[in-house]
Amino acid sequence: MDSFRRTLAAASLLAVTATATNADELVHMAPPGALADLPFSEAVIYDDFIFLSGQLGVDPATGELVEGGIGPETRQTMENIQATLARAGATMNDVIKCTVFLADIEEWAAMNAEYVKFFDKKPARSALGTAGGIALGARTEIECLAAAPDDDAE
Repeated sequence: MDSFRRTLAAASLLAVTATATNADELVHMAPPGALADLPFSEAVIYDDFIFLSGQLGVDPATGELVEGGIGPETRQTMENIQATLARAGATMNDVIKCTVFLADIEEWAAMNAEYVKFFDKKPARSALGTAGGIALGARTEIECLAAAPDDDAE
């Protein structure tokens, strides 16, 4: 375990150092449409990674949460993730890890039924229930880490 902790600490220090010394290589993607005024980047591309902010089941044209509960919200959330990745030149197959936040952990199976439809290759994932709810009264929020496209590929 000590070796793991040393490796993790070294990786964290390297990431902080790399961010500080290569800040000009960061690409911040603004949210689209009606969501453009949100106080965060939709995604940040750095080096070989795309860090996606948590996505909700919000229609990007209206900024409103889709109706119908966990199923439709999860579907819209995944479509939003897919669209963000496409704007970054990536696909769902580039997703490495997702974290799923649920307003009610009892809705895990219903969320999962929609979530799995979006992946040919299953990324690593964590899922947890929230005690205080999710922004806009959403049932789920999903954030992802993806591999950035290789600019050198032909």
